[in-house]
Amino acid sequence: MSMWMDISLQALMILGSVIMYLWIHNIPRKLLAKYQLYRDRSLHQSRRHFVKAAELVNKARSYPRSSPSSLSFAAAAAAEAEAAVRLYPADAANHVVRALALDLQGYKTSALEAIEAALSPLAVSSLSDDEKADALVKRAELRMEVSRLGNSEGVDEAVWRKVEEELTEAVALKRESERGWCLLGECCEGLGKTEKAKEAFEEAVRVQPDSVAAKHGLERAEELRANATSDSREETESRARG
Repeated sequence: MSMWMDISLQALMILGSVIMYLWIHNIPRKLLAKYQLYRDRSLHQSRRHFVKAAELVNKARSYPRSSPSSLSFAAAAAAEAEAAVRLYPADAANHVVRALALDLQGYKTSALEAIEAALSPLAVSSLSDDEKADALVKRAELRMEVSRLGNSEGVDEAVWRKVEEELTEAVALKRESERGWCLLGECCEGLGKTEKAKEAFEEAVRVQPDSVAAKHGLERAEELRANATSDSREETESRARG
């Protein structure tokens, strides 16, 4: 027993000596300074790649979707975005621009994975409320598109109910999101929630009165509501006659 006590005491003394040596020579501070320098360099390089990626995404959008020029710029944007992510994965903006570049190339599932990374615990804190709302809207849009690809029979209700929750959160964070309200209206329309769809499209029109998508969505919702009211009235009258 005493032998183990002696060994333990010697180990503690050695450990104490090592810590004292490191402290005297400022080694922890030097390591921290080196880490900070490396982090700053990575962040700076990541920013450069992000800016290039964003510029290339804008160029890709200036051409018709799926055209050779658009796809070429989008591919270059994705490469720059991937470089930014490798250097600084904690910055959600890097993942977002990567998602946009992949989406422009038609890689919906990969784009969805990228936007999921932007909203992960590692990165989401780097987003402002408006930026988080935009990312939630983009994720909802991609989820709806991916679910359509994998479900030829129509709406995947489990996925779309989740999308409804996310879009509700998004428009709560950013009330002036016309795209968010339009997608929420479309989602509720697909789930058969006519009244909520109508309210969402009304908000979209309020935010952007010239929005064609919002106007058409509101017209559809009002027509569905009118048809539902008419069907209900006819059913009531039929029961009364019977």
